[in-house]
Amino acid sequence: MKKIDPVCGMEVDESTKYKITYKGETIFFCSRGCMEKFSASPETYMGKEEGSHHIAHHHIHHEHMVEDFRKRFFISLVITIPVLLLSPMIQEFLGIGESLRFTGDKVLLFLLSSVVFFYGGYPFIKGLYEEIKGKIPGMMTLIGLAIIMAYTYSTAVVFGFHGEVFFWELVTLIDIMLLGHWIEMKAVMGASRAVEEIARLLPAVAHKIEDGRIVDIPVENLKKGDRVLVKPGERIPADGVVIEGESSVDESMLTGESVPVMKTPKKEVIGGSINGEGALKVEITRTGKETFISQIIELVREAERNKSKTQRLADRAAFWLTLIALSTGGFTFFAWLFLLSKNFPFALERAVTVMVITCPHALGLAIPLVVAVSSGISARKGLLLKNRSAFELARKVKAVIFDKTGTLTEGRFGVTDVISLDRDFSEEEIMKYSASLERNSEHPIAKAITALTTEFYPVSDFKTMPGRGLREE
Repeated sequence: MKKIDPVCGMEVDESTKYKITYKGETIFFCSRGCMEKFSASPETYMGKEEGSHHIAHHHIHHEHMVEDFRKRFFISLVITIPVLLLSPMIQEFLGIGESLRFTGDKVLLFLLSSVVFFYGGYPFIKGLYEEIKGKIPGMMTLIGLAIIMAYTYSTAVVFGFHGEVFFWELVTLIDIMLLGHWIEMKAVMGASRAVEEIARLLPAVAHKIEDGRIVDIPVENLKKGDRVLVKPGERIPADGVVIEGESSVDESMLTGESVPVMKTPKKEVIGGSINGEGALKVEITRTGKETFISQIIELVREAERNKSKTQRLADRAAFWLTLIALSTGGFTFFAWLFLLSKNFPFALERAVTVMVITCPHALGLAIPLVVAVSSGISARKGLLLKNRSAFELARKVKAVIFDKTGTLTEGRFGVTDVISLDRDFSEEEIMKYSASLERNSEHPIAKAITALTTEFYPVSDFKTMPGRGLREE
């Protein structure tokens, strides 16, 4: 049975020797290095993605992939420069002729290209193996076959086989694909960070009420039935029901509604929303994956996992292109060798050429990249995608109808007009008096009024009345 290495995200078989027990659970690793990293800081990698404010495994896995593709790309790119300069076709194109030719130049060209093939091409060879194993040949199969054919044939030419080498085509193909996957993973990271921002709406600590005492505990340790105190201005640690107190709660970050919602006993509250001016005692009703925030996160992750119509189309195209490439390459070899009576090296060279040319660089790069970048930009703009196919169809939308205006605001209040009903008070004085009173309040409207002026009157015996207003006694 396959397990996931919590450090790098790789699949690991249970038979591996790299495993340890953590909090009664057996954790499996792909290597000693990952096991040692976990042992040094297990809390960094373990299951805080279950609706808490950390989603370490998901984030670290993507970070690892981004760094891996970035490193492979730059190392391969640096090695590509001498490969290009040593390639006869590029020398001819640049007009440098024999100036860079020397004894053993083909062997050096082979060695440099081998590094790019085995190091830079590893993700695609691995992808080829996984697609063939899963009986779903696609883009990785096509790329993998192209680089393997080009490398194998070029290596044979270096060591005596008659023909032309394809090393510069090989390394540039690998470079382009590495660049595409690196940018794609960075875009995916951008979308993942948006998910993390949602998860961070939950506070790190909850004020749990135990036997009349207040004990601060990590939010992930909360259980159903626990009672917590939510002080003015704090975020509610988990979904629950108010059992004591009155206060307005700002739920705009979760619902889009800018108007604070008045909460009294028996009213439900959402984890991550911001408490207003009053203290609340809340009984926790949902934790972990059951919470409102966790359900939003799961919707976004489901959208990331599901492929859009365009992606499925690209996969089908890659599947058929793979079959076409193999068939055409085989037919080319057969035609030149048997029908046109050419020698074996000549026929093989043409077959390999067809295989390399058939690999669609743009298809392997453009479609996944566009999908990932568009998702990342949407996430940064606050648009979380539940369905990628629907996102693609949005280009055909001509009208958008909303059932209410509450979700079309900026999520914060502001003062538009000040009207004086008494000629003895100017607008400036009214603003100053109002701002002075509201300065001590945590209510969102109070903050809008306070922003009207920088000058305030002294206020004493300030008292707030949740749901009704405030006064100076």
